[in-house]
Amino acid sequence: MRRNKAAPAERFPPRKPPKKTAKVVFDAPAAAPDEPRSFRLGVVAGATPGKWIDAWKERMPRVPLELMPIEVADQRSAIDAVDAALVRLPISDEDLHVIPLYDERPVVVAGIDSHLLAAEELMVADLDGEVVIGLVDDVLGPLDLPGTTPASFAALPADEAIATAASGVGIVIVPMSLARLHHRKDADYRVLADGPTSTVALVWPRDRTTADVETFVGIVRGRTANSSR
Repeated sequence: MRRNKAAPAERFPPRKPPKKTAKVVFDAPAAAPDEPRSFRLGVVAGATPGKWIDAWKERMPRVPLELMPIEVADQRSAIDAVDAALVRLPISDEDLHVIPLYDERPVVVAGIDSHLLAAEELMVADLDGEVVIGLVDDVLGPLDLPGTTPASFAALPADEAIATAASGVGIVIVPMSLARLHHRKDADYRVLADGPTSTVALVWPRDRTTADVETFVGIVRGRTANSSR
């Protein structure tokens, strides 16, 4: 019996169309890098942002952090020139975010030969009869020190006031960080247990809450890089 020959189309089926592949473009433009920038942090004398700066360098290596010293007397106006600032309270402005961070204990700074240094800690009552040197930046506010006498000369910056106290002319009452900042061999300090504290806070303008500011706030609050806000 004779078999029919297969039609040519059956013997030679049409080829399948080739699969489409993505076209590789070797001259595609690279993603635009972030614009160079820095993070400006205002800092009042005595504030200690060291551990936060280290964390920033680790988390944001391409964004340098610039420390901008500011004076307590001018801290409100200085805030407008930085991204965020460490200031001393009180500071009241509805246009600012304010996060209190820590309280500093007050200390009495006196000349190394002062009888006040015989105690490990002082009370306001122990200052009876002392001359108190005024400060230009009086960050502790008005002090209720019965029995003491204000110095007869004008208020001085903290470093000059401490140098004057070292000579035995009087005493200075400042937050502990300022006593450490202006430490001298001819003076020492003791905690004033019942004196007023000074609160250091992080502040920034409400209308300038940038991603960098949020990153720094997260660092200050102890959030890790993977934490959600």
